[in-house]
Amino acid sequence: MSLADLTLARWRSFDASAAHRLAREAAGLVDGRVVAVETVEQLGGPLHRVCVERGGRRFALVPGGPVSLGFDPDRWRSAPGQDADYARSAEQGYGRGPDLRAHLALELSPARSAVLPAVLMAVEDEGVEDRVADSLAELPGALAVEGLRLPSADEWEHGCGAGAGTLFRWGDDCPLDRDPCDDPSGPHQGLNAFGLRIAYDTYRAELSTDPGSVHGGDGGESVCGGYGALLGWLPLATAHRNAAMAQFVRGPEGEDVGDGLSLRPVLDL
Repeated sequence: MSLADLTLARWRSFDASAAHRLAREAAGLVDGRVVAVETVEQLGGPLHRVCVERGGRRFALVPGGPVSLGFDPDRWRSAPGQDADYARSAEQGYGRGPDLRAHLALELSPARSAVLPAVLMAVEDEGVEDRVADSLAELPGALAVEGLRLPSADEWEHGCGAGAGTLFRWGDDCPLDRDPCDDPSGPHQGLNAFGLRIAYDTYRAELSTDPGSVHGGDGGESVCGGYGALLGWLPLATAHRNAAMAQFVRGPEGEDVGDGLSLRPVLDL
């Protein structure tokens, strides 16, 4: 089996010995070294985290295979307090739908299935301004020099949610008495199930190969705009795409690369 064909379901079936063996194989394919292999609890069972270092950058192993992505409004149920919080925001003129479910259906990517390769994904996102001088069109070439690429939108979502299927990577709930910027010990601060530091700061906004999406943040717009508690957390939702910001940063007015725009390099296996 090629490592690129490693599915999340099969990865979950491996014991610690097999996980260490696959970790060494993955590191060898990219001329890297295994930094850590650990086991965490996720979705009621064990999940192995693998961290590989290559060229001073740390990557997490993200198994692929058949995955479910996006937001299904017919199956989703709000957490306590979320509907009322959204209603207060809507009264102030924020929000895109008559209720929270309608708003989420407009803001999040649609429910869908995909088949993805297993990859190594950078643990930390990196500032775009550190890689390109003039425009975002330079990004693919700048990454390719190091054998890297941008993730697809589906890969980013899968890497963030790790199969959880919840609104946020940690669950459906979020604190409604503070915004994520004022919560240094909140659920967004830790590594996710795959070992990625992802969807952790609404002032960040990560690019993928999808020109109509940014991920993991909105440049701080929701917090600075006073949208309300839940809408302040929503840019961290796994399936959040922020089409309006994506259109701006990839349009003529967004050609100057600014602070807060970032990327998460991917290594193919």
